[in-house]
Amino acid sequence: MDKKKENQPQQINIELGEKEAEGIYSNLAIISHSPAEFIIDFTRLMPGIPKAKVHARIVMTPQHAKLLLNALADNIHKFEKMHGEIKADGPQNNSPFPGFTGLPN
Repeated sequence: MDKKKENQPQQINIELGEKEAEGIYSNLAIISHSPAEFIIDFTRLMPGIPKAKVHARIVMTPQHAKLLLNALADNIHKFEKMHGEIKADGPQNNSPFPGFTGLPN
């Protein structure tokens, strides 16, 4: 077999449905894990409402979770290089929920 063809990356065709293309807004991710998988629950917190609903749950292997971490770090680095540092929260807010005040710590 031709070595040139062996070294070429395989092309993947990814289909994006209309509903999925709209996206789901989340401002809170709850992450848990077992020895076999990572679970990420995406939810939205609204000011003054103490209850939140999980809108999406992603389950992945530890290896894929680490690949996701690396991909996010790489993309955040590229974003900050173009647009400046992302500030996660102000110094006056000790809440575990950045951007929200008055929530329990």
